[in-house]
This record gives sequence, C-alpha cells and structure tokens, in this order.
Amino acid sequence: METWIIVLVAILFIAWRLKPTKGIRTISTDTLKGMLNDKDKVFVDVRTSAEYKGRNIHQFKNIPLGSDLSKLPSDKEIVVICQSGMRSAQACKQLKKIGFEQVTNVRGGMSAWRG
Repeated sequence: METWIIVLVAILFIAWRLKPTKGIRTISTDTLKGMLNDKDKVFVDVRTSAEYKGRNIHQFKNIPLGSDLSKLPSDKEIVVICQSGMRSAQACKQLKKIGFEQVTNVRGGMSAWRG
C-alpha cells in the first residue's frame, strides 16, 4: 500500500517539474529561422563553450548555464537555446525569476536545428 503512494508522489513531482513556467514562450527551430535578424531580440546559447565552438548559430551569444544572466537587456526579448531544450528551459525559468518579461525557449535546441 505504501509503495503506490511513493509511486504517485514521484509521478506528480515529475509532472510538476516538466510543467512549463507561466510566461515563457516556446518556439520551434523553424520559427526561429524567421526571427534571427530581429534586432529587438537577444539570442543566448546556454551550452558549454566547447559545445558552442563545435556548432553554433552565429546570432547567438554563448553564455553557459550557471552564468550571470542578469546583465542581459531587460527591454528586449531573450531567446534561449541549448542542445535539446532542457538547459534552455532552466535558463528561461531563471530569467523569469529575476524579472525578465519576454523570454522564449527554442524547443528541441541545436538537435532540432537544420540551418
């Protein structure tokens, strides 16, 4: 009987962690292609420096996850990418937490990018 309670709590916790944060926009890599030259957006790649050097989109600035994101301009939309979309989702949550209003995550990240 106790086992099913533990399983239920684990499932609810995982579902809660995967729930998108309110106010974070999610876009596909196809949508991203149409916005890369928009000067009102700041493009941030949160992968490691080595990952970024291996393959990147030149409009994106490399700011690895864990770095200080508070210095980004708060008056522009911040578009965040990583390898698969998980680290960028974390970065987007951090940006929302410190007060950024316009935050966008690229779903699928560089794994989905066909530039």
